[in-house]
Amino acid sequence: MTILVTGGAGFIGSHFILDWLLETGEPVINLDALTYAGNLENLAVLQGNALYDFVCGDIQDRRLVDRLLVEHAPRAIVHFAAESHVDRSINRPQDFIQTNIVGTYTLLEAARSYWSKLQYGARSRFRFLQVSTDEVYGSLGAADPAFSEASLYQPNSPYSASKAAADHLVRAWHHTYGLPVLTTNCSNNYGPRQFPEKLIPLIIANAMDRKPLPIYGDGMNVRDWLHVGDHCMALRIVLERGIAGQMYNIGGNSEMTNLAVVHNICELLDEMRPHADGPYSNLITFVQDRAGHDRRYAIDARKIGRDLGWQPTETFSSGMRKTLLWYLDHQEWVSDVKTGAYQQWTIRNSEARA
Repeated sequence: MTILVTGGAGFIGSHFILDWLLETGEPVINLDALTYAGNLENLAVLQGNALYDFVCGDIQDRRLVDRLLVEHAPRAIVHFAAESHVDRSINRPQDFIQTNIVGTYTLLEAARSYWSKLQYGARSRFRFLQVSTDEVYGSLGAADPAFSEASLYQPNSPYSASKAAADHLVRAWHHTYGLPVLTTNCSNNYGPRQFPEKLIPLIIANAMDRKPLPIYGDGMNVRDWLHVGDHCMALRIVLERGIAGQMYNIGGNSEMTNLAVVHNICELLDEMRPHADGPYSNLITFVQDRAGHDRRYAIDARKIGRDLGWQPTETFSSGMRKTLLWYLDHQEWVSDVKTGAYQQWTIRNSEARA
């Protein structure tokens, strides 16, 4: 028994692989193209582990994907591989179209060909798990009910539009060809080893360097925050118990404004690493808002709780404290991932909003 994970060197994918091997002991094949956010250091502890095999490659390479499926005969594909940063999607939407849409199509076609040739028992057990986002649902008003699995898809950025398109392809391959798929839509993840273009690791890294803490617009955009460990647990449960063709929303029950998140980090740093120059909140800087910035996301995760028995174990307070402690203890990791390409991107993005 083996699973194939795409994008397993990224933030969520690497956590999933580490937790999967710890919890199940089932072998994993990790297919990752190692773009800027892919980091094999996230999985360094698996070096020499007979249950883990890394393959550097692109999900758009049909010949490679076909070969991996034949050689390893996985019982499931867990599809994380995606371009995922909204700002990058605004500047270079073509990358998101290629990876998130064309890449998912290529993977689905390879999976369909492989699955159709399986013996009956293996064929009925096979699953294709599409790991998606709450951003496909669009934006909520302050008083609107949270997104449920029945919410309309109304994506507002090139990133969310590309993920929505991928989700629609996954659904179509189930209804048209019978491919046994599962789709999860999660809220904003946070935790150790997250690439520092995202809000929480960016704020932590800048605060430690006494750089400005940039907040888009008025800082009142609301997100539901989900600890990556809780997300990975939910994915394992969906893969084990989820019904083919179904969607499951995964949320952390932790709605907060971006400004409140940043203040929370500053308060924890004041406690853990007080600085002679004064409170970290003095570094907060408001910058030009992102184009088409969705005002609020919120997840209704009652279905996965009711049908599969999953609930998040971390509050934002407990998860954020653990996350911040990890970053404070792993400053070398943060320095290592800040490559020249990342620095150039950060400078261009900051200058555009100055």
